[in-house]
Amino acid sequence: MSDVIERYRDPRLFESLVRRIGRHSPGRPLTLMHVCGTHENAVARFGIRNLLPDWLRIIAGPGCPVCVCPPADIHAAVQLALDHDAVIATFGDMVNVPADDVSLADARADGGDVRVVYSAADAATIAREEKDMQVVFFAVGFETTACTSAAVALTQPPENFSMLVSHRLIPPALDALMRIDGLCIDGFLLPGHVLAVTGTGSYLEFCEHNSTAAVVAGFEAVDIMLGISSLVDMIIRGESDVQNAYPRAVRSDGNERALQATNQAFDTVDSAWRGLGVIPASGLALRKDLSHMDAMGRFDIRTDKVIADDPPGCECSSVMTGIKDAESCALFGRACRPDSPKGPCMVSSEGTCRNRYLFKEPEYEE
Repeated sequence: MSDVIERYRDPRLFESLVRRIGRHSPGRPLTLMHVCGTHENAVARFGIRNLLPDWLRIIAGPGCPVCVCPPADIHAAVQLALDHDAVIATFGDMVNVPADDVSLADARADGGDVRVVYSAADAATIAREEKDMQVVFFAVGFETTACTSAAVALTQPPENFSMLVSHRLIPPALDALMRIDGLCIDGFLLPGHVLAVTGTGSYLEFCEHNSTAAVVAGFEAVDIMLGISSLVDMIIRGESDVQNAYPRAVRSDGNERALQATNQAFDTVDSAWRGLGVIPASGLALRKDLSHMDAMGRFDIRTDKVIADDPPGCECSSVMTGIKDAESCALFGRACRPDSPKGPCMVSSEGTCRNRYLFKEPEYEE
């Protein structure tokens, strides 16, 4: 293990931050939300919730990109695979995410050509190697992966390459969360990898507009506890600001080249999120000069069918918006497990339900 990782897993530093948080007396319960599947994985894996004082609660928000992907987009990908004989190249977690009664795994079982890739560049490579096939990259993810999709779109990929774009932007979703009745969020723990791309500017505007606090955090145990401690300090002081607790990776201005590529390749559009509905200016679409790479237009795909966000009994929408804990879903750990998931939150490695199940306390075992 490198010295850097050892430092951010140092038990003494971790314990000192736990004690620091415990010394606070805010006079009321506080609820913090993270919007990152990797944060949920670490919080659950390190048992962080069990170490916090009774007045402090951490809930998971819509931080899993494949989980928030709307069912209509998945149906479009299935239609491309089965009705148009396109190769669908996408990330591994996306393959098993259900939409109504179908998934890309089902499409593959029915003869569709569905392949797992690590990037848009991998999908473009498939298109170069298999010139007689139409290859569609199902582009899912937040700002972190949107810039990589943009980079490929801007480098003249093969003519048989196109994209089904389902990228989403986090700041508009935070605004939507603040408007949910009964959901009281005192501050946000922000994902370090996303802000390594975007910088803190758009989040500062969000915090000032909503009179809330936010802290950028990394992904090791000390990173997360430092982020929580800093966020509690800000809330108690009444600050509406963004603090960077991950300076080794995040700068205020972000990654200029990544942002430039994203802006050159995509326009901002209103987009649907599973569990949150349509959020204004929360998604991306290929710009007009790149529209020839839009798979929806190239294959004339229609998504008029109304599809419920959750299958019967599943409460992923409420889990992803922080309204309910994963364990409160009647299906959790019973009909819904990682080996037989009913909803997207149990499918993805970044899904809240999957992480809660994998790192569950003994009382949840059967």
